[in-house]
Amino acid sequence: MANFMDKLFLKWLKDFNQSFIEDDRWLYILKGLGVTITVAIGALILGVIIGIIIAVIRSGHDQKRKRNKNLWSFILDILDILCRIYLTVIRGTPMMVQLLIMYFVIFASSTNTWLVAVIAFGINSGAYVAEIIRGGIMSIDSGQMEAGRSLGLNYVKTMRYIIIPQAIKNILPALGNEMITLLKDTSLVTVIGLKDMVKGALIIQGRTYQAFMPLMAVAIIYLVIVIILSRLLTIFERRMRESDRR
Repeated sequence: MANFMDKLFLKWLKDFNQSFIEDDRWLYILKGLGVTITVAIGALILGVIIGIIIAVIRSGHDQKRKRNKNLWSFILDILDILCRIYLTVIRGTPMMVQLLIMYFVIFASSTNTWLVAVIAFGINSGAYVAEIIRGGIMSIDSGQMEAGRSLGLNYVKTMRYIIIPQAIKNILPALGNEMITLLKDTSLVTVIGLKDMVKGALIIQGRTYQAFMPLMAVAIIYLVIVIILSRLLTIFERRMRESDRR
């Protein structure tokens, strides 16, 4: 038994050395980690911006008074229809198909693969963030909006200074889950040739014919990042709850 374990350990050590140490192959995964994180951050920022805009338009449409028939009401109706189409299309089609359409159709002439990935993931994330934020906005008592308007604030300023800050506290867990999902989904960028961690692992596999070590390393890195993000979100939520009690 001891002899078997020794052989197994030596084989594991040999595979580890071949996969990561020789020719500094670990750099493929390290550089890929940087690409993964930057794509996720860029897409998250874009997704939140799109999500806030969509959520404000849709919640504004839902809260408007039906008897008010003016130009602004008509514009809001048109914008709400466009937002609904956007949400239906993005949430009803696979992320990989959207990414491939962005890369091979819409931005076929672009050589900036990173930017294409950020835009594709940002647009996809924006659809989910929009519904999360909209739910948070609709959970705020309508008297808050009336109070802001009575102070002389217009709709946008009332949303910015009164409604959205309160809604953020309610939607933080859902936003955190969306961020984690987005981070994991970035592994799809391999299909358009972007050298993320998965692509780095595949390059190592192609050089060494060893699949277990590089892929397990990528899986562990993703797991560690998700655990850290989950822990940070838990701490942040706890502190926000404590600040509300004071």
